Amino acid sequence: MDFLRPASWEEALAAKAAHPTAVPIAGGTDVMVEINFDHRRPEYLLDLNRVGELAAWEVGQDTVRLGASVPYSAIMEHLRTELPGLALASHTVASPQIRNRGGVGGNLGTASPAGDAHPALLAAGAEVEAASVRGTRMIPVDAFYTGVKRNALAPDELIRAVHVKKADGPQQYSKVGTRNAMVIAVCAFGIALHPGTRTVRTGIGSAAPTPVRAKEAEEFLNAALEEGGFWENGRIITPSVAKRFAQLVAGACNPIDDVRGTAAYRRHAVGIMARRTLGWTWEQYRGTRRPLEGAA
Repeated sequence: MDFLRPASWEEALAAKAAHPTAVPIAGGTDVMVEINFDHRRPEYLLDLNRVGELAAWEVGQDTVRLGASVPYSAIMEHLRTELPGLALASHTVASPQIRNRGGVGGNLGTASPAGDAHPALLAAGAEVEAASVRGTRMIPVDAFYTGVKRNALAPDELIRAVHVKKADGPQQYSKVGTRNAMVIAVCAFGIALHPGTRTVRTGIGSAAPTPVRAKEAEEFLNAALEEGGFWENGRIITPSVAKRFAQLVAGACNPIDDVRGTAAYRRHAVGIMARRTLGWTWEQYRGTRRPLEGAA
């Protein structure tokens, strides 16, 4: 196994072009596990730790640009306001040591359906900035996951950054695990309210071959909120609407039975998380509104 250590982004792209099978490594929290268990034995490792720009982030007017190597701990400490869903997801990642090393870029590169960041990225509406010596392109996160641990990157491409829309409304994240820390998700769910567009987005983790959105549930809830005037009047969402939303979210799952949980349990748990997080986010939204005259 050869070890490549580019000193700049340009050198990293050149190395990836010359060695398309090279496996990028920054935090190493996913790659080293696979190597240690002999699940992967790459010909080349491409160490990106000397590429400083990958560990930087930039808060713009509408989005946050996260370098691929920005650690979860930095998101938790510095971007809780702009990216609340992703910050909550970051809290559930492994241990403090792992959160200080691992980043969203690695989560995306591994593309495991159980990756903790994916539901929050799907719910927030993110884009992956992929680059090669041929140029740069933006990949919507919805189109990034192509199969179990497979993504839309070309062999010569590297993840440079992730662009995430700044929160314009409440966001929540919930995860079920077999214990409280250092655990791979049995299933996970993220939700984000977008009052500016009067829409709700979701993300489901570890309950399908890839991270997915519950699009039918989103469409139902968007219509129900609009028809009932909920965005304007700020009323409590009716139990029947919340129940139907949860059922549709559960229906979007395509889980498996494995050592962490059964398919039936995953589907049931995702529905429960959907109902609860919808309630939490809507209460947050109601709390930020100024009550209308005569509104209930």
